[in-house]
Amino acid sequence: MRSHLLNGLTAEHYRRSVTEGVERVAAKLATTERPFTGVTADDLTPRIDAVDLDRPLGDTAAVLDELEELYLRDAVYFHHPRYLAHLNCPVVIPAVLGEAVLSAVNSSLDTWDQSAGGTLIERKLIDWTTERIGLGENADGVFTSGGSQSNLQALLLAREETKAESLDKLRVFTSEVSHFSVKKSAKLLGLGPDAVVTVPVDHDKRMHTVALAHELERCAQDGLVPMAVVATAGTTDFGSIDPLPEIAELCEQFGVWMHVDAAYGCGLLTSLKHRDRLNGIERADSVTVDYHKSFFQPVSSSALLVRDVATLRHATYHADYLNPRRMVEERIPNQVDKSLQTTRRFDALKLWMTLRVMGADGIGELFDEVCALAQEGWKLLATDPRYDVVVAPSLSTLVFRYIPAGVTDPAEIDRANLYARKALFASGDAVVAGTKVGGRHYLKFTLLNPETTAADIAAVLDLIAGHAEQYLGESLDRAS
Repeated sequence: MRSHLLNGLTAEHYRRSVTEGVERVAAKLATTERPFTGVTADDLTPRIDAVDLDRPLGDTAAVLDELEELYLRDAVYFHHPRYLAHLNCPVVIPAVLGEAVLSAVNSSLDTWDQSAGGTLIERKLIDWTTERIGLGENADGVFTSGGSQSNLQALLLAREETKAESLDKLRVFTSEVSHFSVKKSAKLLGLGPDAVVTVPVDHDKRMHTVALAHELERCAQDGLVPMAVVATAGTTDFGSIDPLPEIAELCEQFGVWMHVDAAYGCGLLTSLKHRDRLNGIERADSVTVDYHKSFFQPVSSSALLVRDVATLRHATYHADYLNPRRMVEERIPNQVDKSLQTTRRFDALKLWMTLRVMGADGIGELFDEVCALAQEGWKLLATDPRYDVVVAPSLSTLVFRYIPAGVTDPAEIDRANLYARKALFASGDAVVAGTKVGGRHYLKFTLLNPETTAADIAAVLDLIAGHAEQYLGESLDRAS
């Protein structure tokens, strides 16, 4: 079994095995005609259940054949131009190369004696990002597993900075369309059930700052403690960007920690055309970025950035076997001092490879392309009498609803849209997402693939309408 251990003696075996796997994936990518096969859980579950994990196949080629049947054939392929659903991006080749390197070397980015150069590369990328944001010379941060973890750590730091004696009095303010991880984080941090105050949004789905000011004033009047305001730069459903300068003014006025969840909108940091949409983010106390959304990186690649490096001390614990206090005095850089995680992948390498091959402008060009595509999609929807579109895109998301002619029952329209999404997914021709607006069911395009065209959007809209009309026709037949 030692022949399977990766080391100097097995380097050739490693090269052959990885090459064979890469060739299988490359062939699949080259021949995939639809983003999904339409396989159901009922179809796939028995095939995977039938695998006896205690009886290995022993041969890489045989295992790859099996993997083709169990995974590669039926995977949902984000690189396909008609995958239009969630915040999943196609990935750039330099980042995939970085993934291969980091997996093989297997550095752990907790202490210097496990990562050495990896530690410094991550720190360089953190500095690069904080500079792009404009957080100042005292800024710092750390890579995380994703936006939810970044938001959790940001709120942990905010909680500790309040120095509140009673957690029940702490309040977090965020818009009604912000990410669910804000409420989840509050619960994990031991805050009370009323801790998160949701602030209404305007017509463009941006936090209403007048309402925020009112809530902050009421908080003070009620003897409560404002812990943080979470602004969103790119909401999951609408891609909307909260008015960051106005929110920053209120946070300064009331002495509240300002966190910006830019997990989606962080792509604007490299934009050649729309960087100004993030104006005000430089005044935040902490910022979440997800490189694996709008920087075209493989999952996972995220970071939490903070204005003041000293605030990261709230996540610092010292263990004699890992990062004893003397290491601080010896100026040995340990990333575990900043992180909620201990063992942690060298995910920063993927972004490093991307920047060194493509450059920041290369990333920005790709993100600007999908933002421009969303504007084209908006024009198509706004002029199509079959659809109601909610709001013009701030980034690359479109939320809309099929409105059949002659049908006025909102519940029936809901069912038609739900059916259309499900039928489209089952066909495998395209994948779209869904959400609710005002209690009604809507569909959603999240456009993150520069290979997607306006023609693709138009074709998918026709497919959705066809499935919805089929449902309504069958519904009418049943009723008669």
